[in-house]
Amino acid sequence: MTQAKFKPVEEQLAYLKKGVAEIVPEAELRAKLEKSLKTGKPLRVKLGVDPTAPDIHLGHTVVIRKLKHFQEMGHTAVFLIGDFTAMVGDPTGQSETRPPLSREQVNANAETYLEQVFKILDRSKTEIRYNSEWLDKLSSYDIVRLCAKYRVARMLEREDFRKRLSEQQPISVHEFLYPLLVAYDSVVLEADVELGATEQKFNLLIGREIQREYNQELQIAVLMPILVGLDGERKMSKSLGNYVGITEAPGEMFGKLMSIPDELMWSYYELVTDRAPQEIASLKGQVQSGRVHPMDVKMRLAEEVVSGFHGADAGRKAAENFQRVFRDRQAPAEMDEVRMKRVPGGLQITFPKLREIDKFTTLALPSGIVKWSKILASFEGIASTSVAERLIKQGGLEINGATIQDPAYKLNVDQPETYSVRVGKKKFLRIVVE
Repeated sequence: MTQAKFKPVEEQLAYLKKGVAEIVPEAELRAKLEKSLKTGKPLRVKLGVDPTAPDIHLGHTVVIRKLKHFQEMGHTAVFLIGDFTAMVGDPTGQSETRPPLSREQVNANAETYLEQVFKILDRSKTEIRYNSEWLDKLSSYDIVRLCAKYRVARMLEREDFRKRLSEQQPISVHEFLYPLLVAYDSVVLEADVELGATEQKFNLLIGREIQREYNQELQIAVLMPILVGLDGERKMSKSLGNYVGITEAPGEMFGKLMSIPDELMWSYYELVTDRAPQEIASLKGQVQSGRVHPMDVKMRLAEEVVSGFHGADAGRKAAENFQRVFRDRQAPAEMDEVRMKRVPGGLQITFPKLREIDKFTTLALPSGIVKWSKILASFEGIASTSVAERLIKQGGLEINGATIQDPAYKLNVDQPETYSVRVGKKKFLRIVVE
């Protein structure tokens, strides 16, 4: 009866190792899985996340998905919200001390973060913890005792600390506390496994050492690679603009995923889908042999990812829309609608879905004729009329299927009409002149 609770160890390992960069040490993970199979007791698998921002992008989901894989193998997924440690600030990869967040900021971020995380994890089978539960209660005496369990020399071996020290950049004392506090989390949670990105290896290994100091069995560190962004070169990051946000519209997500280099899609299959390694190898073989076109396989990837966050119907529609627009060269079946009408002294342009703040703008309009470049300059993402004119000259404006390259091309707003418009490569609009 106990044996039936978990899959055979080799089968578990094969699935759990998919996409993993390093397991420290792998032999101990195997031993823990064997013990779990024998006793029927699931492993406690910890993933700690500091909610320093409200949204997550696809790069953040890599390690969350690995927690899901342990969950699927019958183990206990412990999702730890670092509401206390977020106020300290993780120094990993930082070239300078960054200002700590307030508790109010952290709590607000945590609320929206969890909504997004449960698009991947099974809410009913996930243990949610907040490290303020125990870290808020540590006395000064407890903190001093914790600090006494690690050496400053070892802390300075950390790459980012060592680099800042060599460059005479400041390091605040509280930054030394961060890895000790997250290690103490592992002690309190009695973690068997801790998940993290490769750049967090130092923190996870300190967790093992601090557990030893508290006479606990040592956790295994499972390290996931950093997801490369849409540019195919640098890590996915909002600041670099090469990211896919998991709350973005299905069509936007789909289009972004289709823009990645062909070779990169295999890494995405490994890191942001639940496909088994043999399935991915089979797809790769079909592409290499010429039996399947790379774009078809990439479309499957994009549909799978979109479906995971928005549902199968949204994924299918996004795929159909991409096929229609980019392969069949037709306008999409569904487009955002912009409405225009004459008002005293001007032209009112209403943007139902295209604007975050102002839903409409009014242009001065002495007559019923207006340049398209002036209209485009009222859209978000087009900074000025000169930018719009340059876009038009480069073939970035298509009206009812005809490419317009004359920057002086005009629209008569005294004639009610509906136009199907493409702006740039990916933005399609239905413009209704009332």
